[in-house]
Amino acid sequence: MWENMGLILPARSSGRFRLYSPEMLKVLKRIKYLRNVQRLSVRGIKAGLGKNLPTPPHKGTAATDVGGKLRRLRERNGLTLVEAAGRAGVSAGFLSSIELSRANASIATLHRLTAVYDTTVLQLFEAVPQSVSLVRAGERKAIETDSGVRMELLSPGSKMLECHLFRISPGDGSNGAYSHEGEEFIYVLSGNLEIWLDEMECHLLQEGDCLTFKSHLGHRWLNPSTEDAVLIWVNTPPTF
Repeated sequence: MWENMGLILPARSSGRFRLYSPEMLKVLKRIKYLRNVQRLSVRGIKAGLGKNLPTPPHKGTAATDVGGKLRRLRERNGLTLVEAAGRAGVSAGFLSSIELSRANASIATLHRLTAVYDTTVLQLFEAVPQSVSLVRAGERKAIETDSGVRMELLSPGSKMLECHLFRISPGDGSNGAYSHEGEEFIYVLSGNLEIWLDEMECHLLQEGDCLTFKSHLGHRWLNPSTEDAVLIWVNTPPTF
């Protein structure tokens, strides 16, 4: 019933069974509370769920089909849905939702999945190497995560550096720590970014601030403010 009313959007197994992620179960518990305790109508429940309502992934002109690429990578590695999900530390239902483009992975989840498939997040953009790369503002390839983060690739085809424009919604971030080889540089164009390095250092970056660090340090980050954070984020070599 709730699926028919657009309040949840479960993935489907190959046998057409519904697959519910832990995140979706939390939404169902919230629906039950709003219905049974608050006695709200469907319209009221939708208002109560707010940003937890299921929405299709961003479909910009340069959007990247992350779900389909992750599915092909899994199949290329000969892994079942359950095997890949177990290695990446996510539920099979959630991974299925990602592959079907019914859910978006966080930055940390994307990094864990690409590590399982022996590749990098950069490869999801499928940038073609070329001697000169001119990227028009409306033609950037992009990935958008479930945690309100949008990454736009600024350096397609580069062999030595990986440059992104990050847009991070208030209260959202990486949803976990990750690490890899290389070095990183961050320049804050607007807003604020809180970043932790190996759970030992915490830096609050504001507009105009820069930060450079070694990528092997476990790093997690979030936008602690009430407005979007916009960053230039560079990795070198492109190992993210």
